[in-house]
Amino acid sequence: MQKIAVIVVHGLGLQKKEYAEKFMKKLDKTFSDIMQVPSARPYIEVEPVYWADVFGKEEERIYQELVLSKKLRYKFLRRYLIYYLADAVAYQPVDTNGHNYDAVHQAISNALHSLSQRAGKKAPLCVVSHSLGSVIASNFFYDLQYKSRHFPGVIDTTSPLERGDTLTHFYSLGTTLPLWSLRYRDFSKPIVVPSREGQEIYPGLQGEWVNFFDKDDILGYPLRNIDPAYEKAVKQDIDTNVGNPLSFWNPFCHSGYMKSRKVVRHISEKLAETYTFINQGQDSRKRSSLTIGQKKK
Repeated sequence: MQKIAVIVVHGLGLQKKEYAEKFMKKLDKTFSDIMQVPSARPYIEVEPVYWADVFGKEEERIYQELVLSKKLRYKFLRRYLIYYLADAVAYQPVDTNGHNYDAVHQAISNALHSLSQRAGKKAPLCVVSHSLGSVIASNFFYDLQYKSRHFPGVIDTTSPLERGDTLTHFYSLGTTLPLWSLRYRDFSKPIVVPSREGQEIYPGLQGEWVNFFDKDDILGYPLRNIDPAYEKAVKQDIDTNVGNPLSFWNPFCHSGYMKSRKVVRHISEKLAETYTFINQGQDSRKRSSLTIGQKKK
């Protein structure tokens, strides 16, 4: 049976390596309930992408040397701004290779390589990305699909999954992509979801790019209105209320998307539909072989 591969890409700010654990547990439970199985593990493989360490040491150095040592005021706010704004600034691509842009993308390549080994080289790929992480993920697959000069370092070039060929679902949560579009005069080439190669590998499979945003989230925006090309590429902009009682009504809701039942439910339903679709032929063949075996006995 063919598993589904899922990567999770975090967003701005201070992040722990365990940032995706709660989301993964919610996804496992919701998917299991939909499929009526004990666990999602035999069906999907999830790999969190942790890229915060690319900038973490330098951001902390700046905070220590410029804020603490100089005894600047508003330390909490300065630390918050350093870790949030510095991520966006430091990620900017430059003309030469070997810089932060490439280092961040290598973290995604490493995750895809791990998934390729665990779920199979042709596993359908679902991307769940938050905040700046959705910009990073979009850029990564853009560089693969349009053969950019910042071509990601694919580890196993024989793996369609690692080449981005099996990309079937893309979920952007509280995305800052519209702000990123200001860097370009022409922003009319979004990534293709599902990828053209994926449509050949799994003909008839209905993939999607769905964007979730909260009207109280000042960092999360709709996507379909950026450009006519995005209106075509993004299936839906879904307005959802995320966050806890202290944050659902204000901008601090930005960190609440991966805890949202509505978000997790939507993703789980689509993963269940995808798994059922790509394995339905195998299920029938398996039942057929069992029947033949019973007749022979």
